Amino acid sequence: MTLYEAIFYFFAIITLVSAGIVVFSKNVIHSAFSLLFTFFGVTGIYVLLNADFIAVTQLLIYVGGILVLLLFGVMLTNKVIDVELKTGTLQTVPASIIVASIAGVLCGVFYITDWKIIPASMDATKSTTAGLGEMFMTTYLLPFEVASVVLLVALVGAAMIARKERTVE
Repeated sequence: MTLYEAIFYFFAIITLVSAGIVVFSKNVIHSAFSLLFTFFGVTGIYVLLNADFIAVTQLLIYVGGILVLLLFGVMLTNKVIDVELKTGTLQTVPASIIVASIAGVLCGVFYITDWKIIPASMDATKSTTAGLGEMFMTTYLLPFEVASVVLLVALVGAAMIARKERTVE
């Protein structure tokens, strides 16, 4: 086993164990902190794949933004409402059947797929950011701008829905 494979398995184990804690923990705070390790494990796997742009995006967006927002939201609402935040497991038998069937299909797909192994190039440290930036500004400019406008409209719509109207009586 090479050092590269050992590091990959380390990140894979961190990701799988912490994701399991996220799913099976009854405490929302423990789930949120386990989600942090899940995101870090996925980021480590992206780094090993030389997907530097996706790794930094994963780190900044999910760990830096969404997870912190989730933690603040859970901690602040727990204090305001003073409700014990616990999750319960319901419908475990149907969920187990569905998970087993999906796992079986995925294992079957993995088994019958002819995986192509590409030899590592001499320039494995080349950044992918320049290529992605060029594609965003040339080939995929229109879909990128449409997605930006859709996200802006969704943000304005969410702000309008969240705003409380005062009625004058």
